[in-house]
Amino acid sequence: MPPAFTRTPHRLQWRHGHHVLEIEPWGQDSVRVRAGMHRVVDGLPGALDEQPAPAPEPCRITIHATHATLVNGLLTVVVSTGDGLVTALRTDTGEELLREQPPHFWWPGARHFEAAGAGTYRIEQRFAAYDGERVHGLGQHGHGRFDNKGTVLELQQRNGEVTVPLAVSSRGYGFLWNNPAVGRVEFAANGTRWVADRARQLDYWLTAGRTPADILARYADATGRAPAFPRWASGLWQSKLRYRDQAELLNVAREYARRGLPLGVIVVDYLHWRNLGDWDFDRRDWPDPRAMVDELRGLGVELAVSVWPSVSPLSATYAELRDAGMLVATNSGFDVHGDWPDLEGAPEGIGVAFYDATDPAARAVLWSRLQEHYYKLGIRAFWLDACEPEMRPGHPHNLAYAAGAGSEVANLYPREHARGVHEHLTEQGETEVLTLVRSAWAGSQRYGAALWSGDIPATFAALADSVRAGLNVAMSGIPWWTTDIGGFHGGHPDDDDYRELTVRWFQFAVFCPLLRLHGHREPREFSGPIGTGGGPNEIWSYGERAEAAMTAGLRLRERLRPYLHAQLEDGRASGLPLMRPLLLEFPGDATCWDVDDQFLCGRDVLVAPVLRSGERSRRVYLPAGAVWTHHATGVRHPGGAWVTVPAALESVPFFLRDDADPFADPLDAAGSFAEPVTDPVTEPAGPPGPA
Repeated sequence: MPPAFTRTPHRLQWRHGHHVLEIEPWGQDSVRVRAGMHRVVDGLPGALDEQPAPAPEPCRITIHATHATLVNGLLTVVVSTGDGLVTALRTDTGEELLREQPPHFWWPGARHFEAAGAGTYRIEQRFAAYDGERVHGLGQHGHGRFDNKGTVLELQQRNGEVTVPLAVSSRGYGFLWNNPAVGRVEFAANGTRWVADRARQLDYWLTAGRTPADILARYADATGRAPAFPRWASGLWQSKLRYRDQAELLNVAREYARRGLPLGVIVVDYLHWRNLGDWDFDRRDWPDPRAMVDELRGLGVELAVSVWPSVSPLSATYAELRDAGMLVATNSGFDVHGDWPDLEGAPEGIGVAFYDATDPAARAVLWSRLQEHYYKLGIRAFWLDACEPEMRPGHPHNLAYAAGAGSEVANLYPREHARGVHEHLTEQGETEVLTLVRSAWAGSQRYGAALWSGDIPATFAALADSVRAGLNVAMSGIPWWTTDIGGFHGGHPDDDDYRELTVRWFQFAVFCPLLRLHGHREPREFSGPIGTGGGPNEIWSYGERAEAAMTAGLRLRERLRPYLHAQLEDGRASGLPLMRPLLLEFPGDATCWDVDDQFLCGRDVLVAPVLRSGERSRRVYLPAGAVWTHHATGVRHPGGAWVTVPAALESVPFFLRDDADPFADPLDAAGSFAEPVTDPVTEPAGPPGPA
């Protein structure tokens, strides 16, 4: 039977033998492309759960002898009759955006299905490569690059490596690999290849946009928008590995109050339980959590608690989850996926299981414990740590979830984990819901997930990499993000070099959606490989000069909070993140596509964090199309030029756009970074400065 097209008013189908391709509009300027062997089915796990609102103009489908076209607003898709290859064009200009391309003239198409058993396939999807293309987004990765072109990325959740498979291209398209399977993507010079190790069909979403901001708006339409950002979440989060008991934590909160330092959230880290999976306080160390919550609320401080998805056989919950089939299972061997220790009573090597977050009933069991042991005490802020989930060793191909085989659905876990907490909190009537998460997938943003950078080193190189990682998270449709100020692994508060790093990191974080002090500081304590305690990590722990610099940053953050919330609320409608690469606001300025060590905090504040040890000046690019006022000096500069400004340890260079005033009240000495009043040096626009 020769290749043939069929159509309905809203769907184009091409079939050749067992190979079926279906394309349908999926929101304005967007399509969903699915392909399978024998059939295309609905209802598989993914991020496109609901059809977004249709485009103002209905799509047009036309079938010709040699090809068929589907036009949906700015996006035109052409499918060739003979081989079913897809080419995406921009409707108004005819410019090619993306084209499927086989790797070889004898290769059977750009879509490859290799049987993997039980109705699944190893699937490859190949596209042409384009010289000069830049690719942003793809989640969070530690490779230190903002442009993902030339990289190979594993599609698998790990600590600090977060898979959100949205690619935003400089060619004017956005591409979502709508498949939670384990796999990889290769952005090579001779082609792009997406791979799902095991899946039932191919599924991707494609959109066209005149600007990157348009693409993010269409993506938000397709996968969901973030809820309102909680007022309590924009202040300082104080955390460390770990406060050992109620008395220690309360003393820290009281000291913040005594010093007059505004504190928004204080965090109870892991091991506050007896056994993993209890999801409860060990009352020997936390004797009266209700009184603790009440005292903190009186100080204006929210209490957040760490929640791990791990379940010890010694926990009160293990038997219930096991007997109900609500633990992540295995195809062979015991349902044990890690050796995370309990502080008490666990024989060495006993191992732990994980509750199955892809099962709504298991999410309900988890919530019943959180509600009974935390929420009823007044706790509404949850830190969903290790939610990849962190299994040791990682073996997704041997796992079985309620949603499917591990190879098919493993990347979905962190989103469904956040979903359960969000949905149950909103059912309680909570309107300000945020969970801090270490992993995410496409659509996590609609469940109030705030991603952080994971367990990264305490180095200037890691700080610089974090800026680029945060920019890619922003381009992945995840608007809430932060880092561990100072990095996670190590760092001694008495070390002068580390004090400098902490100050610079704090200054960067002042302009991030969340401002969070956390880490495992020296001197560190361990039980086997697991950290059980560490040195101090409060603002006053780093000496007088660092304390003064961070206090100034904290005062500035407090005055910025109304602006931050206004920008975050605007972002709910626009799909734009708070932390924005320059190219998001100024896509017509070619230099902005090269700058990856600066960012815009909302629309009006341009931030150039200091990212090198010992650096006391900063070269900054000011985008064309605006006038920029240097905050410290009040000097105004036309855009389209580089300037060099002073950057004493107590200062971070930032500029205000077109006379914007993002501050809640007038600047004063106590609330501004103390920068020497020195005229900046202006250069014409040219090649970007060093990274």
